[in-house]
Amino acid sequence: MNPEFIQAIFSIVVIDLVLSGDNAVVIGMAARNLPPDQRRRAIILGAGGAIGLRVLFTALVAVLLGIPLLQAAGGLLLLWIALKLLRDQRQGHDVKEGGSLFEAVRTIILADVVMSLDNILAVGGAAHGSLPLLLFGLALSMPLILFGSSLVATLMNRFAWLVYLGAGVLAYTAAEMILEDPVVMSWLHVSFPWFEWSVIGVVVAGVLALGWWLNVRRSRTDARAG
Repeated sequence: MNPEFIQAIFSIVVIDLVLSGDNAVVIGMAARNLPPDQRRRAIILGAGGAIGLRVLFTALVAVLLGIPLLQAAGGLLLLWIALKLLRDQRQGHDVKEGGSLFEAVRTIILADVVMSLDNILAVGGAAHGSLPLLLFGLALSMPLILFGSSLVATLMNRFAWLVYLGAGVLAYTAAEMILEDPVVMSWLHVSFPWFEWSVIGVVVAGVLALGWWLNVRRSRTDARAG
């Protein structure tokens, strides 16, 4: 237990606390509209999928680092997921059991593909190639995602404004992923922190505003139809 090993463990714990929170948010948002029994199944399946993907990406991390624009493409996909989840907040429970559960799990797995990349790259850097530390990071992320997702889903059903907060977190993560992609950074040639924060702010505000406008328009359409 030398100082470097302890420092690596501490870094991995912090990384998992921060980045696994994003997975918990998307799982909780996707499962919040399901009945309680289906919600538990969706959270368990989604968390299991997230862990499985992280194991797979750990094995492929060297290959993934060599794919141009992969991180930027993942960020764009995560923006679409954030907007979709934001629009789905007004849906009730009057959907078929199989279809609702499948759709929730599909959305969760799709988002996990994106966000697990960030987690694995960060944990891999902190572990410095140590397999035991990589496995420790993967094992730690499992309870964080599983229990965090249940809490997020419960709170979002109780407080509607948390849906917008969750979408904002996903949009923020997506914007960071796009801007930190090596190819995008080489295109922009900008190293000013204020520029990055300005872009992230515009992206987050744009997703929230668009989601709110689409929800208002749907409410008006439903009111006229009723």
